[in-house]
Amino acid sequence: MTTRFHLPVLQAAPATVPADGPVSEDPLLDRFARRIRYLRISVTDRCNYRCSYCMPEELGETLSFATRSAILSFEELERIATVFARLGVRKLRLTGGEPTVRKGIVDLVRRLAAVPGVEQVVMTTNGHLLDALAAPLAAAGLTGVNVSLDTLDPAKFRALTGRGELARVLAGIDAARAAGLPVKLNAVALRHVNAGALVALCEYAWARGATPRFIEHMPMSEGQLYATDAELPAAEIRAALEAALGPLDPAPRPGADPGPARYWQVRAGDPAAPRQVGIISAMTDHFCDDCNRLRLTATGDLHACLGHDDAVSLRDVVRSGGTDDDLVRAIAGAVTGKRPGHEFQRTGTGGPRKHMIGIGG
Repeated sequence: MTTRFHLPVLQAAPATVPADGPVSEDPLLDRFARRIRYLRISVTDRCNYRCSYCMPEELGETLSFATRSAILSFEELERIATVFARLGVRKLRLTGGEPTVRKGIVDLVRRLAAVPGVEQVVMTTNGHLLDALAAPLAAAGLTGVNVSLDTLDPAKFRALTGRGELARVLAGIDAARAAGLPVKLNAVALRHVNAGALVALCEYAWARGATPRFIEHMPMSEGQLYATDAELPAAEIRAALEAALGPLDPAPRPGADPGPARYWQVRAGDPAAPRQVGIISAMTDHFCDDCNRLRLTATGDLHACLGHDDAVSLRDVVRSGGTDDDLVRAIAGAVTGKRPGHEFQRTGTGGPRKHMIGIGG
C-alpha cells in the first residue's frame, strides 16, 4: 500500500513595514542576545533527486513548486544580500532544493561573492552536477561546499535518493577537492541506511581531506516523512565511532560563523593531520542557544527558525518598491520574532508544516 502524503504549499505572511518608522539600531540582534551573521539562501525549490526522507517520488501529485515569476531573480537576491551584508552578515550559504539546477548558478555565486562585506559564499549540494561545476564555481568565488553523502553502497544510494548515481557524486567530490574547495560530507543518520557504515563514511572523507558530518533526522513536513525506528541519536553515533576509532575529544568549531555542528576529534593519530567529525544533533542535544542563522526561501520568505513556519516576505518589500530601509525594518521584524528554539519531538511531532525541500537543508 502506498502512503499518500498531503503537503501544503505555504505562504509567508506579508511584511508589515511602517512607512516612516525608525530603522532598528541593531536589526540582527534578537531578544535572546543572539547575533545573526549567517544567511542561508535557497535559490530553488526544485531538485533532481527524490530522497526518501525529504522528497520521495510518491509526493509527485501533492507537492507543488513555485512558478518562475515567484522565484527571486539574481538582481533581487543580490540586493537582499547587500542589505544583509551592510547589517553584518558575513557568510552566505546557497541551498535548495538543489542549487546547482538553478540556471546561471555560477553567475549568481560571482555576484554574491562580490558583495561588499561578504566573506564566505558556500553551497550545500547533492553533488550530482558538481563534477562539471566545481571548477567554475570556485573561480566565481565559492569558498566551500557541503555534499550530501548518506551511504557508499551504490544500491542503497539509488534506493535512498530515488534518482541518484553514486559514481557521479563521488566524481563531484573529487572535482571539488581538485578545484581547491574545502569539502564537508553530510550524512543524514538513519538506522536502516548507514548505522553500520559510520566509520567507512569517515574514512572516505578523511582520505580526501574532507570533514564528515552526521545529521539527526528532523520531523519536517509535520513529521510525515519521519520514522522513529530510523532514529540514530548523536550519543549513539559517537559511541559507534569511539568503539572503532578510540576516544573522541571535543574540537573547536571552525571559523567565525561555524553553523550548527559540534565537532569531535579522534585522539589517536597524527596531531598534524587531525581526524575530525561533526554531529548536528537537532533532536537530542539542541544548539538553539547560539543560533546565528536566518533562512531565505527561493520565493523570498525570511524564516528566523527552521523549526517554525512563521516568516516575513522580503519579496513583497522588494517588488512593491520598498527602500533598503524598508528591507531592514522587515528583517528586524523577523529577527525580533525569532523563537528561543524549535519544538522538535523524538516522537516525530513538533515539527513545522514547511518542507525541507523548500527551506534548504
